[in-house]
Amino acid sequence: MDFKIFAPKSTELFGKKICEHLEITLSSIEERAFEDGEQKIRPMESVRGQDVFVIQSLYTDSMESVHDKICKLLFFISTLRDSFAKEITAVIPYFAYGRKDRKTKDRDPITFKYLARLLEASGADQVVSMDVHNTAAFQNAFRIPTEHLEARVLFPGYLTDILSNHSAVVVSPDTGGIKRAETFRSTLMEVYNKEIGKAYIEKERTKDTLISGGIIVGDVKDKVCIIVDDIISGGNTIKHTLIALDEACAGDIYVCATHGVLTEKSKELLKHPRLKKIFITDTIIPWRIKDIFPCEKIEIIDSTPLFAKALKRMQEGNSLTELLHRYPHAVQELSFLNSDIVKL
Repeated sequence: MDFKIFAPKSTELFGKKICEHLEITLSSIEERAFEDGEQKIRPMESVRGQDVFVIQSLYTDSMESVHDKICKLLFFISTLRDSFAKEITAVIPYFAYGRKDRKTKDRDPITFKYLARLLEASGADQVVSMDVHNTAAFQNAFRIPTEHLEARVLFPGYLTDILSNHSAVVVSPDTGGIKRAETFRSTLMEVYNKEIGKAYIEKERTKDTLISGGIIVGDVKDKVCIIVDDIISGGNTIKHTLIALDEACAGDIYVCATHGVLTEKSKELLKHPRLKKIFITDTIIPWRIKDIFPCEKIEIIDSTPLFAKALKRMQEGNSLTELLHRYPHAVQELSFLNSDIVKL
């Protein structure tokens, strides 16, 4: 394949897995940290006249802050541009500041937009991400092309045992997530060829706190409930949803969320007796709660096969929309989908 894939050290494992699916080698990078805290990052092979993908998930971990990773990504893209790369694509599985896409108070920053400007200024030609909090904001923030992948196509293969013999309902934890939940529900119905219900929780936000209204719209009694969200951070929204579903006599409750930020507060969520399991992808490794791993309530889904297919299609000029439509149905064709759950 006539392109190169790079991944800084913090996302190196993710990048290597993508390259394994594509049967290529991850290109090498030199990273150096100086005593004064300054950083150096450069490609260790020629990129002149070549298409290049740079993979970097933007979140704080035990080694680097999100801002360290942002700076490294920007510096590396600029270095590739100065090294005469033909086209540079920033692949950002988890896009930091995705929730700060508008002003919520006077003189508030729109940090998501500012980060988009920085990526453009550094020399990126296009950006790929998955389940950004607000897709429209993602598209509008950039003046360069963007591609948006959807984790909904990854989850059906992990829900077979749950959905085969039970009546199920897809639940949005708030009205803002109804569209996401409905798309997820449509995917499940198409894959399993069965009717699946829908519901959502009404809640109120005050100026400083989150309050659950506890009102469920939809029939959940005695039914398996699958709560769908893009991000789990402290777990407060999911916890309120669990309480509301419990009061409504719902059956077993599962959560499907793309990005598991999983702060320390989320440990309380994992202790909730009604929660059977949380499915998250590997865009973020949940290091903040590593002291409770392995955790039987968390399963981590490998998203690298989807990214690999997407990058290959982009390079070949093929449709990503078609990929997202076909992906959940093509388990046998896409043999590397069966990579099962990431073992931490």
